[in-house]
Amino acid sequence: MATEKTGGVQAVSRALGLLKRLGAATEGQRVSDLAAQAGLAVSTTHRLLTTLEHSGFAHFEPTTSKWHVGHEAFAVGASYVQKRSYVAPALTYLRRLRDETRETANLGHLDDGHLVTLSQVESREIMRAISPPGGRVPATCSAMGKALLATWPDAQIAEFCDRHGFPTMTPRSVDDLPALMDQIKHIRAQGYAVDNEEHARGLRCLAAPVWGPDGDAVCAISVSAMMMRLTGELTEVVARRVVTAASELTEKIGGKRAKWPLPPET
Repeated sequence: MATEKTGGVQAVSRALGLLKRLGAATEGQRVSDLAAQAGLAVSTTHRLLTTLEHSGFAHFEPTTSKWHVGHEAFAVGASYVQKRSYVAPALTYLRRLRDETRETANLGHLDDGHLVTLSQVESREIMRAISPPGGRVPATCSAMGKALLATWPDAQIAEFCDRHGFPTMTPRSVDDLPALMDQIKHIRAQGYAVDNEEHARGLRCLAAPVWGPDGDAVCAISVSAMMMRLTGELTEVVARRVVTAASELTEKIGGKRAKWPLPPET
């Protein structure tokens, strides 16, 4: 019985791992590629995908021989977003930011040490910055993540970093507490956070927090763009538009905006 339970848990874990990989592959995945990535036999991978397909969580496209995320996965993900009352109202401000800046606008929140993208309005530019909804990035590598952390007391930030560490995504990712706190000081002073190639090379992101009814920051709004387009005085112009959008969304959801920017702690 113990062996059967262990095997069942392992199968669930493997199936969920495959589902996550499908979610990250916008153009689908071949079973052989999924098997190699997951370190599983092709036969095991195919059996797990077939089980997911029967439940609607995976879909096989015969014309391309690729597997994709199924409709049930979308339904589950949608219910997660619907529980967050700020996602639907945010779309108005994300669309406006996209139109004003011609760049990709994003909404995200913190979850278990990561910044999760909840909603997005893509730039119409051919070369554009995209971290699709559902994508997870270490909070300290993300402008939205750092904007939210900056609203916390210093001791809480230190405890967060002690628990989650400093995963890095590029050579420019912050990798220790003193460096992060130096950035936090600037975020509090100017009212917005900046990611300069800390998430991905060649990308810049500007973010500001959104406050909830209880006075805590619940999510963040950002604009992400190729660095070659977001330079000089334009950076400050876009940052002010991001801050304005975050402030207006705060009012829309009945948020209680804390004093922001925050004064440095003594």
